[in-house]
Amino acid sequence: MVISSKLNDKTKHRKPAINKMVSAATQQQPPHAKLTNKNVLDVDISGLDDEGYGIAASESHPLRVSGALPGDTVRVGIDFVAQRIAIGHVKKILVPSAVRIRNPPCRHSAQCLGCPMIVMKYQSQTEWKQQNVQKQLRQFKELDGITVHSLISPLRRIHYRTTAKLVIAGKFSDPFIGIFRRSSHDVFDLVDCPVQHPLINRVIDTVRRGITKMKVPIYNPRSRMGLLRYLVIRISEAEQKAMAVLVTANRSYNELHHLGKFIRDQLPEVEVVAQNVNTSDGNVILGPSDHFMTASHHLTEKIGDVKLMISPRSFLQVNPEGALLIYNKVREWSGLTGSETVLDLYCGIGGIAISLASGAGKIIGLEIVETAVADASRNASINGVKNCHFKAGDVAELLEEIKDDGEHVEVIILNPPRKGCEKKVLYQIAAFSPRTVIYVSCSSQSLARDLSIMKQLGYCCKEIQPVDMFPQTMHVENVARLEKTGESI
Repeated sequence: MVISSKLNDKTKHRKPAINKMVSAATQQQPPHAKLTNKNVLDVDISGLDDEGYGIAASESHPLRVSGALPGDTVRVGIDFVAQRIAIGHVKKILVPSAVRIRNPPCRHSAQCLGCPMIVMKYQSQTEWKQQNVQKQLRQFKELDGITVHSLISPLRRIHYRTTAKLVIAGKFSDPFIGIFRRSSHDVFDLVDCPVQHPLINRVIDTVRRGITKMKVPIYNPRSRMGLLRYLVIRISEAEQKAMAVLVTANRSYNELHHLGKFIRDQLPEVEVVAQNVNTSDGNVILGPSDHFMTASHHLTEKIGDVKLMISPRSFLQVNPEGALLIYNKVREWSGLTGSETVLDLYCGIGGIAISLASGAGKIIGLEIVETAVADASRNASINGVKNCHFKAGDVAELLEEIKDDGEHVEVIILNPPRKGCEKKVLYQIAAFSPRTVIYVSCSSQSLARDLSIMKQLGYCCKEIQPVDMFPQTMHVENVARLEKTGESI
């Protein structure tokens, strides 16, 4: 993500890694001298870890280096030293890697680091992601033999994100709207970010100008004074419309009313403006209540032929083209013939369920977020789908109820949060004895863990399709097909 700092340029990073020996140190040290955050080293980068840090080593510590790529030789400033790891940042690229591109689409990537792979050739990005999926599977011997297909990518690799959750900081006279620097609470101001949809960038600019013009006080988490905390922006590509959700520390009508009017007047593409009140002290962005300043409360997006109404708290993949690739693969691997009962667990606003509806007898979607279930029911209605039914509640508890009702289920779709599934849910899935389980995951690590558990319960993963939902980042989405073997370990 493109940023320009309005704080300072002292990059703060952390976290672990490993590997090989370094070349000389700019600040000479005796052999095995303990590193400090004043040291500067010249190092060779041997790899890239799961969080996008370059991997190197000093004489005393493994190093993780932000902004470095495998094959680089770089001058590193040490930012943080722990007992077993040191974190640094690139001060100068001495010898660029063969996988580094000369003119990346983001000129601020070295400072921002929100998209560590944006400086890497795209073919090298896809190879790294493919290898990382396979690396996670190798942690479990029982997962040998799974076919991991070549990663598939949407056509668009920049300006693909249609949702942004941003921090508002500074003062109304000089506001900035952006992201937290990695592993810190320093905030960067986003300006024309190349991974965000262009309309998102225009909304950010408009809100920033509106804050100054209307003198809207910005929340300070230290003093707990002020009003504006976050800005959530959602885009409908189908409508070319935007939603702006202004997250505030308390309910305040006057300032927000004027700011909302300014946004609509300056940028008519903003169809929905809402205030969300979040009084908590934590890092959760959205609070429990929304107050709309526009007649429209929703946008409508299309994923293939599926129309989806989007509200402020709807979960929808941030990349519509990537979402369509996933929907199509789930439909293909479900092997529906028109009569099956399908469970869609963690169904969100119902996108996958509705895309499968024409091929199934009945689909039951389960989701803990009540507003998402309300959206899913509306989405089924606007798509003319009558065989999808959605229930709100804890997935494990709802599965027990459905099992007690004697429901015979042939196919189960899973699309859990990044942390994966509770063990209890996996056991309940196996108890239904479906012929096929399709697992959609945004974390290769939790996917591998859960596939190992399912193998023990008699479900063997046959194949995995990685999808590049998040180009320029380390993240990859996976669709896994599991079939019942009848043999539990």
